[in-house]
Formats: sequence, C-alpha cells, structure tokens
Amino acid sequence: MSRGKLRPFDSRTFLAQNGLGRTLRQYRKNQTLFVQGDPADAVFYIKKGRIKLTVLSKQGKEATIALLGPEDFMGEGCITSEQPLRMASATAITECSVLRIEKQAMLNVLHREHSFSDLFVAYLVMRNSQIQEDLVDQLFNSAEKRLARTLLLLARFGKEGRSEIVLPKISQETLAEMVGTTRARVNFFMNRFRRLGFIQYNGGLEIHSSLLDIVLHD
Repeated sequence: MSRGKLRPFDSRTFLAQNGLGRTLRQYRKNQTLFVQGDPADAVFYIKKGRIKLTVLSKQGKEATIALLGPEDFMGEGCITSEQPLRMASATAITECSVLRIEKQAMLNVLHREHSFSDLFVAYLVMRNSQIQEDLVDQLFNSAEKRLARTLLLLARFGKEGRSEIVLPKISQETLAEMVGTTRARVNFFMNRFRRLGFIQYNGGLEIHSSLLDIVLHD
C-alpha cells in the first residue's frame, strides 16, 4: 500500500471519538448543555443517554418540545447563518455521552464527505417528517392517542426491532407538555395503559408494542 493512500472516511468513526473540532463530553443527570439565547456555535451528537429540549416564552412559561436519545443530533440550526443563537435549552435527563462538533468542523465534513452529508440529510428529513406528524397529531388526534404515540416514539418503537425501557424516570408533567394536555389526563391514561398491559413499571417505564393499538384504533 502506498504511503500516500488514505483510508476511506467512516461516518460512524467520525462520530465516535475526539478529533479536530470535536470533543466527546460527559454530562450528569440534570446538567445543562446549552441555554436558549446562547451563541449557536456547535452541533451535538448523542452517543448515550437522554436529553430534553425546552423553550421559554417571554412570559416565563417553559415547554418541553423534544426528548432526544442515542444517534440523535441537536443544535443543527447553527450551520445556517439564520440562527446565530440557540432557540431552545438542552438538559440531560440521564447521564449522557455527547460529541460536540464545532460549527466550522461540521461544515467542513459536510462539504468534504458525501457519506456523512448523506447520513446527516437523511436524519434531518426524518426529523422534519416527525415534526409534521407531530403537528397532524396535535390537530386531529385525541390526547390519549397523542400520549400513546409519544411513548412509542420515546421507546423508539420499530427501530432495529427494539422495544426498550424509555427512561429510568420520566415525569408526567414532561409528558403533559409534549402531548399538550394536563398532568391529570396523562395520569388517567397512563393508569389505563398499565391496566390494559400496554406499559409496565419495572424499575423504569417499559413500552409494549401492543400500545400501537391505541394509535391505530379509530
């Protein structure tokens, strides 16, 4: 092999370790990664753990807009000149391992490596589709269906055939914010799901695939 020959670029390796313009960081539960209004200067890739995105209104009301997990990106708006400041705050809700990729390093790899840009664009398309589905869900479905869909998404139902525990602890207040209903309604539906065998509390919140029946039922 010639000395000048380079190894092919591997997106997974790029996202797995420290390097030029990227740093692997560890966060404790409840530790803040960035705050709404901070300079948007990096993209984050979640390797392990769960992170909550929240927004704060001018009136001081906070709302949870997303719960992200392994293989999710966040803060990607920084790669455009239209978003110089963070639009949301990010807080670890479990212990997390996250790769911080500086804005310029992210732009360089997107321009240089087609395999990585394909991976990133596919993720953005998927996220955009989910946002549209969330809007349709809010407009047309009952609170019970919206809660069931939210739990299935958090459990990553259908991804690699897995049915996993959502979180060691997830508050009903957070679920209510995401679903757009009250904590009392969430408590009522969660108890109903448990009685029907759709969910189980076993050191964490376990979601069964049978919960899909609630989403599909007219």
